[in-house]
Amino acid sequence: MTTRQMLRRTGYVAFMAVVLAFFAVPMLWLASAPFDSDPGIGLRWPDWTLANWETTFNHPYALGSLVNSIVLCVVATAVTTVLATLAAYALSRVRIPGRDALLYVLLLLSSVVTGTAAMVPIFVMMFQLGLINSQYATGLVIAGGMLPAAIFILKDFVDSVPRSYEESARVFGASPTQVLLHVVLPVARPGIATILVWAFVQAWGNFLLPFLLLRDVSQQPAAVLLRTLKDEGGSANLTVIPVFSLLYAVPVVALYLFVSKRYGFRFHGGIKA
Repeated sequence: MTTRQMLRRTGYVAFMAVVLAFFAVPMLWLASAPFDSDPGIGLRWPDWTLANWETTFNHPYALGSLVNSIVLCVVATAVTTVLATLAAYALSRVRIPGRDALLYVLLLLSSVVTGTAAMVPIFVMMFQLGLINSQYATGLVIAGGMLPAAIFILKDFVDSVPRSYEESARVFGASPTQVLLHVVLPVARPGIATILVWAFVQAWGNFLLPFLLLRDVSQQPAAVLLRTLKDEGGSANLTVIPVFSLLYAVPVVALYLFVSKRYGFRFHGGIKA
């Protein structure tokens, strides 16, 4: 190995070490600070205690906000996944004029509906409908913002399902509904799982819409409550925040691990390998 190659490899290893540390240090803090009797913003070996957990569980809104987040995300994810699957199948199989242009318009809308420019009309509409402080209505609004991108992404998965599968099912007398449920969806299952995880993560971390539409603190999700976790002096409450942050991260990680193990994310010609 020449000197130049050694320097190049050393530089590459050093760069990767810096990148790894950039991501590893916050994760190590998140894993250690909840068990530290005097947590700070720096990383250190914790003075082990469970008092932080007791304080967090005694917070009047901490656990309730996590339940609110789950309700909000289940509604948004279910609506997005079901409607995106049906719309993607229709756009993939039905030949309509301007279909490709429609898909790009949908993608454009996905960056507008949930943008800050749409917050005022969305709030006014929800206020006039009497749906302020409704978790289910807020979940529908979040789903509406995610649908265009979900349809655009899922259509590629549906396009990869061979039409010969559907034709064979029709020859044996399968109805359109049976073709969709028993032929198309099983083959497109990895894509649907991808959309499910993506929609859940997007809804779980959504701050602006719940902040505007859920004015009652008892209805607010964890993403909104996190900004209010302060001590009497107005500083960040480092006793509650580490534990709350760790609990906040668990559902997303658990969902990803479950879907990855159950369905996988490896593809071969549109079919799970």
